[in-house]
Amino acid sequence: MEIQKIEGLIYQLQGHRVMLDRDLAELYGVETGALNRAVKRNSLRFPSDFMFQLKPEEWENLKCQFGISRWGGDRAIPHAFTEHGVAMLSSVLNSLQAITANIEIMRAFTRLRGMLAEQRQLVVRLNELEGRYDAQFKDVFAAIRQLMEPPVTPKKKIGF
Repeated sequence: MEIQKIEGLIYQLQGHRVMLDRDLAELYGVETGALNRAVKRNSLRFPSDFMFQLKPEEWENLKCQFGISRWGGDRAIPHAFTEHGVAMLSSVLNSLQAITANIEIMRAFTRLRGMLAEQRQLVVRLNELEGRYDAQFKDVFAAIRQLMEPPVTPKKKIGF
């Protein structure tokens, strides 16, 4: 399983890095309904900071990004699992594929955390450099900060 593929399935929602139930189910080799039933049977293991259901507007936004048609694809609003929720899933789903996938998912979360720490260090270093040099480099620092910002996703649907 490629770690880049898993990283592409991690979203930033409600201030958390999360994975959706349908993506986890696919990685674990189970149906989404089966995953959600297992979670429901073990609900005490999944407090709100481990798992939550998306808000309708978040789901609409993701559906537009996924290109899911109105008549096909998922109709239920998915559950989102934080890193701790994904770790807890390993105690609920015990197949070899689920265990292997879970290990790779944990590695992906760890890698993303490392990348975030590197970016924070870069911001600190940039602030130090900006403080040392005079206004002639102001435009250069502004351009670098702009490049470090995540891309803005359109709020409205564009196209047909």
